[in-house]
Amino acid sequence: MKTQPSSNNSMARVMSRRDFRLLFAGAATSLLGDQFTIIATPWLVLKLTSDPVALGIVLALEGIPRAIFMLFGGAISDHLSPRRTMLIANLTRFFLTALMALLVFSGAVQLWMIYVFGLLFGIVAGFAIPAENSIVPMLVEEQDLQAGNSIIMGITQVAGFVGPTVAGILIGRFSESLTGVGLAFAIDALTFVASAITLQLIRAGKTAPASGAAGQESVWDSILAGVRYMWSDKTLRLMFLVLTTVNFLLIGPLMVGIPVLADQRLPEGAAAFGLLMSAFAGGNLVGYLLAGSLPRPDGTGMRWIMVLLIAAFGLVIGALGFIPSTWLDFGLLLLLGLGNGYIAILLITWMQTRTPQAMLGRMMSLLMLSSTGLVPISQALSGVLSKWNLTLLFAIPGALVLLVSSWMALQPDLKRLGAGLTAAPAEG
Repeated sequence: MKTQPSSNNSMARVMSRRDFRLLFAGAATSLLGDQFTIIATPWLVLKLTSDPVALGIVLALEGIPRAIFMLFGGAISDHLSPRRTMLIANLTRFFLTALMALLVFSGAVQLWMIYVFGLLFGIVAGFAIPAENSIVPMLVEEQDLQAGNSIIMGITQVAGFVGPTVAGILIGRFSESLTGVGLAFAIDALTFVASAITLQLIRAGKTAPASGAAGQESVWDSILAGVRYMWSDKTLRLMFLVLTTVNFLLIGPLMVGIPVLADQRLPEGAAAFGLLMSAFAGGNLVGYLLAGSLPRPDGTGMRWIMVLLIAAFGLVIGALGFIPSTWLDFGLLLLLGLGNGYIAILLITWMQTRTPQAMLGRMMSLLMLSSTGLVPISQALSGVLSKWNLTLLFAIPGALVLLVSSWMALQPDLKRLGAGLTAAPAEG
């Protein structure tokens, strides 16, 4: 049974827990290592082929199975426990990255091997991601869940800042050969070992929550049970629909539109692109930390925050199409990132408290799928629209997001936003 450390600060209470400190240490190490592979893989492909099409194939081979297997990963996490699922995934990724390092060092690496690596890595990630997003509730008290989520997501953002720079320096140090690429894979492999050790030392969450007949379900039946649970809870269903729609409308303009905007309209060019993406990433980090430091809002406060922030997202995206100023765009994206980071922590925490522990993996897999499932379509449509009219690439999604926020504000099911598990339907 979890005991309550004496502190008035949620983040301090969370970090005082031995199991959470172990999770934090393992996650920080592994996330930093991931950045080495994220940089090394495309560099290796381009060094071998000089073909951006081959790079696109590798990224697709990793991204598509990750999305497809996410629902299976959520069900497996609920059956085995998040800790055990993460442990198996990390050991598997250790063997994959270690093998890639050996192939690079030996000079035997070929393009088809990278294709296989991307495919297998994407499949394993599909199982790991839901588990990584459902383990925190098993290690902290419910009142500290928001702080725990903000710390873990915050360290993800920090790793995204630091890792690529260090990996780039390492690979650049050996620019005449692939030694730096091999070292990058080797470093990532070692970080998976470190993470696996910390997971093994965690005492809490070693078994899956008792789920009655659910333990006898097939994986497919388990997935369907999770989807039925989400769909039967009207407020959960509303939030999943809103998140899927807003992500579809915003991610394409952000990922495709921002580099085009920097190239065509901002005098600083590539430097402006870097500044704008750093602003969004930095804003996310501040939003995570802000959510972890502030008390969780009540139901009324949560409703207003959701509606107003989503409306603000629409206004910011729409404004980007009309403001050819790097520093004004920097400020807008900083605010957009801050709101995005803050709202992400609120929603993840709310969904975790509203979902029985026996279904956490499945709900988190559905949440991740709602965030990423339509990204390729959003990006493709944004690419087409950016060639036609760059202003409309931002203005149309901005107006549609405003409409979504207005529609959301009128939904009676929104009144239950903020309620915990007691208001959710029983698992059946």
